[in-house]
Amino acid sequence: MANHKSSLKRIKANDAKRIRNRYYARTMRNAIKKLRATTEKKEAETFFGTVISIIDKNAKRNIIHKNKASNLKSKLMIHFNKLA
Repeated sequence: MANHKSSLKRIKANDAKRIRNRYYARTMRNAIKKLRATTEKKEAETFFGTVISIIDKNAKRNIIHKNKASNLKSKLMIHFNKLA
């Protein structure tokens, strides 16, 4: 266990950040799954911008790497364009 007051504080802060980051990452993954599950172009159009925005925000917050964000957006764009 930590002996210094600052290290105890750091442990608490790290736990809070970890929980927050897990929430952001889980929200993003759920949104991506929901978009990939859609088969209607109209339905996907309304949700597509939101999902891209979530991915960009997570890349900005360093929850995911910027290259991973780019790959996700590219694959989602391919899926979106294939919808009839």
